[in-house]
Amino acid sequence: MLRNTAGIDAGGSLIKMVYQENGRMHFKKFPINEQDSAISWLKMSVPSLKVSLTGGKASVIQKKYFPESQIIPEFQATCEGTRFLLEAENKTIEDNYLIVNIGTGTSWHVVKGDKAERILGSGIGGGTFTGLGSLLTKVRGYHQLTCLAEEGNKGHIDMLVKDIYESAEGPINEELTAANFAKGNRLKHSDADRLASLSNMIAETIVLLTSQAATIHQVKSAVIIGSATVGNNPLRQALKSYMNMVGVTLVFLEKGEYCGAIGAHISV
Repeated sequence: MLRNTAGIDAGGSLIKMVYQENGRMHFKKFPINEQDSAISWLKMSVPSLKVSLTGGKASVIQKKYFPESQIIPEFQATCEGTRFLLEAENKTIEDNYLIVNIGTGTSWHVVKGDKAERILGSGIGGGTFTGLGSLLTKVRGYHQLTCLAEEGNKGHIDMLVKDIYESAEGPINEELTAANFAKGNRLKHSDADRLASLSNMIAETIVLLTSQAATIHQVKSAVIIGSATVGNNPLRQALKSYMNMVGVTLVFLEKGEYCGAIGAHISV
């Protein structure tokens, strides 16, 4: 009898699982602080597991739950999972491209043919949005924060190019940000405005770093993966808009948040 196989990506915020049963791939995620419940659910749902692990907390999960499992290096798993999903989801992309993994923080990888290399990392990511967003608004929960951000107006908080040039014609798009949060000392702004500004700042930072990496490594496309864009329409739309401005073609993967877990899974 064939054993069931699973890949687990234990990161800073989430534990993501990919398991194969009867030839079909299944996906599941839990907050990392619910790892006991997550592993219990997995073992009960899919007995006789053969497991591979990846992510920052992989060694903790291995020691506590799966001592016979193997650990796949995180960056290797991420890139292998991305390659797998590009084919599985029938996405067309050039042979050379960037992978931008927006999770708790953000990592950049350059893929050239069969070779992949991590080239950059930033502490700006989904953890910034949930953590700083909660400090700015007292709102808790990723879903609540993203929904509220969609209702806000970044222009109530950010100083835009048009605010500086006023009636004169500016040298660049007037809706671009001249200074993030520069209107924060004004009284008339809402929690939604603050979150819209925060989401925009994260998007701008990621796009600027992506644009520089694309220029240095002479690529024109970027695959966006990771959990931070899931259900976060303001961030996704800002990334699309700004990437288009800098001439980088974006590809979003439907199951992109599971790239690490898939990479671990297919390495079993």
